[in-house]
Amino acid sequence: MNERKQFRAIKGTRDITPPDSALWNWFERTARDTFESFNFREIRLPIFEETSLFARSVGGETDIVSKEMYTFADRSSSAAEGAPADPGDLISLRPEATASTMRAYIEHGMHALPGNVKLYYIGPMFRRERPQKGRYRQFYQIGAEVLGQSDAPAIDAEVIEMLMLFFQRVGLTRTTLYINSIGDKNCRPAYVELLRAELQKVKDQLGADSQRRIETNPLRVLDSKIPHEQDIIAKLPRIADHLCDACKENYAGLKRELALRGIAYEENWRLVRGLDYYTRTTFEVIAEGLGSQNAVCGGGRYDGLVELLGGPPTKGIGFAIGTDRSILSIQESGNLPQLPGLAVFVAWMGMDAYPTAVKIARTLRDAGFDVELPGEEMKFKKLLNLADRLGARYALIIGSDEVASGTFTLKRLADADQKKLNESELIETLKSERGNRA
Repeated sequence: MNERKQFRAIKGTRDITPPDSALWNWFERTARDTFESFNFREIRLPIFEETSLFARSVGGETDIVSKEMYTFADRSSSAAEGAPADPGDLISLRPEATASTMRAYIEHGMHALPGNVKLYYIGPMFRRERPQKGRYRQFYQIGAEVLGQSDAPAIDAEVIEMLMLFFQRVGLTRTTLYINSIGDKNCRPAYVELLRAELQKVKDQLGADSQRRIETNPLRVLDSKIPHEQDIIAKLPRIADHLCDACKENYAGLKRELALRGIAYEENWRLVRGLDYYTRTTFEVIAEGLGSQNAVCGGGRYDGLVELLGGPPTKGIGFAIGTDRSILSIQESGNLPQLPGLAVFVAWMGMDAYPTAVKIARTLRDAGFDVELPGEEMKFKKLLNLADRLGARYALIIGSDEVASGTFTLKRLADADQKKLNESELIETLKSERGNRA
């Protein structure tokens, strides 16, 4: 006897089903509303790009590129015909979206647009890593980038202000904002060499990953979460003590701008970015209740990235929000929003009432209400029971009496209050109720 295989989502992926999908839609809609109020506009990017784009931007030696990307040969290339794959034929599912945004900025000549180019994106990213709480192989990010000719601290501060306003609007209030400055090409190289020299002195006390990073990228050692390395790292030189005068003033300006906006923050000298194109401002937001994987957003300034990818001299700053972890934090906090759900269940009885039911359902939907219209006749008790189980706020009862009188019976399911209304009264009542809920 052949057993049918039961297909399941691949490990590290999952379905986002109702009612959770409504929460996700609200979260993303709030991001759009918040970002657009700061004059950001959405960019929609491809799911996959040339592998070399990520290798150049994220770094070929990083774990993301060397271990975690989903990379494959383009079937339209020579590799599809049996020839060895040319590196230029390899494509990868995007592990992040900043590189794609930079590529689009260059490709479409967006540097010629007036003022700063302010973009945001929403969508899935892909990394082959060990799934754990709040972390998946297909995960979701909401990000924003500002590209232009200025690195004024006010730009950085406004990006952070927008981010923290968004978290406030979605009820993610148990958060901490960390900031730091990692200097620029004039002062960071000397600090990196100093850090490398100090790490060499304690190399034998470090784990294998940190030992390897002493040569490849000593800043990454500061990211270590290994318990026995923490006391060692705490004694290392701090970059804040080695900033040039221009970077010191820029960092002081950022803190003045954050104070002007009433934004609370803590300084974290270990908050670094290991790639050369990152400069000056770095920031991170953590949320309570997520264990060790508590970062819900990371960002920073990357003034050299556009040039690295072949574009014109451009300064930039941006961030990426981990949607999965942010929503998990909101759910675990219990601070869930009251989402609208189903407004009206049309409870029609008798085929004579059906045409009226179809017409009023369309009228209510045109007025912006969510409406459920049963496709077949049911007994009255079954109709009300189904309306209740679907979570409808109202049942709109239409029978022979209502058809004859040209009215409708609107029953509020929460307390069984009901009243007879004509069409205009019905719409006004529902609009008033919606306004009160908002």
